Amino acid sequence: MSIKEANRLGVMKQIDKKMLNMRRASEELGVSLRQAKRIRKRYILHGELGLISRHRGKVSQNRINPMLKNEVLAILRREEYAGFGPTFAQEKLRQRHGTYLSDETLRKWMLEAGLWEEKKRRVCKVYQRRVRRSRFGEMLQGDGSRHAWFEDRGEVCTLVIFIDDATGRLTAGKFLPAETTEAYQHILEEHLMKYGRPLALYVDKHSIFRTNRETLKDSETHFARVLRELDIELICAHSPQAKGRVERANGTLQDRLIKEMRLRKINTIEEANQYLPSFMEDFGRKFGKEPRSAEDAHRPLRESDELERIFARRSYRKVSKDLSFQYEGVFYQINANSPNRFRHTKVNILERPGKPILVESNGKEYPYTKWEKTAQHEKPKILDSKELEAHWPTRIYKRPGRQHPWR
Repeated sequence: MSIKEANRLGVMKQIDKKMLNMRRASEELGVSLRQAKRIRKRYILHGELGLISRHRGKVSQNRINPMLKNEVLAILRREEYAGFGPTFAQEKLRQRHGTYLSDETLRKWMLEAGLWEEKKRRVCKVYQRRVRRSRFGEMLQGDGSRHAWFEDRGEVCTLVIFIDDATGRLTAGKFLPAETTEAYQHILEEHLMKYGRPLALYVDKHSIFRTNRETLKDSETHFARVLRELDIELICAHSPQAKGRVERANGTLQDRLIKEMRLRKINTIEEANQYLPSFMEDFGRKFGKEPRSAEDAHRPLRESDELERIFARRSYRKVSKDLSFQYEGVFYQINANSPNRFRHTKVNILERPGKPILVESNGKEYPYTKWEKTAQHEKPKILDSKELEAHWPTRIYKRPGRQHPWR
């Protein structure tokens, strides 16, 4: 007997002892008076066995056809569905094969067939939950994830993404060979052109965003300067859990995006970047949230915001007597109308990707001539032992005089 049936037996015995009437018994059992009379009738006719459910041991009328179970498991055993979880597999079965099953039914089948393993829950450190920002664009979270995005079909690369804290939607992203300053600049420019300037950017303590050496704590990195000139607050998290929204998004992407690209046979960075915008839209529709405030916190770009100039790398060089300076192993000579006033001054060099450098001094741009000769030191001649003996100078020791200060 089940616990429910054992409770019914106890009530029936109380009725036999005249301790309960049928109305009080129906209240004890939580059923109607008519149902209580049916239960009493079956007890009188069949005894204790009459209280046991007659469905026990029989096949359920709602049982799923075993043929369908075998077909579904055969589909999930294909190579293209390797590693699919029950929830994602259920979505793909509905979209691609027209098979409608619940997540839990599919999870049970996959566990029985050995296609899925239950995840063991670890005892983790508890972090207080932070409330989402209220407006879209109030704060972005950014991160780069280096992973085998194409599995064994292509090279390992990095996916850099920005996710909005208020809505949980991916606003910009791109596959790149490595997580570099230029990669974040490209993603930031994509976001700026599409939405405008956000109020803040939440990232980790990578050397791209802040200087981690103790001796250079007060210095500013190139990307931090870019954010400062665009009036975007830079926030560096103390732990991965602090920026958990983008970390969890990376985990979801490493599961779903990899399998979507496998189904579409995407094997290169170029193909992945073409598909990424449509995936980001689907991601936003499925996992995005409505912000608490309908106001958009993004600010439009100002007239003074020349992105090409702001994103340019800047460095300083001191001009020599002949108005030349060296940069990246190449000599440059400035063409100035008053050369005497220009000597020994410092010039600001702006390096733009794919374009020649700009040379400025006191806010004014100066033309220059690039020398063909690069700054290379002549390699020393390798001498053998005989040449060393012949050319090595003999050291002469001299005694200082009596009037020498050493005396």
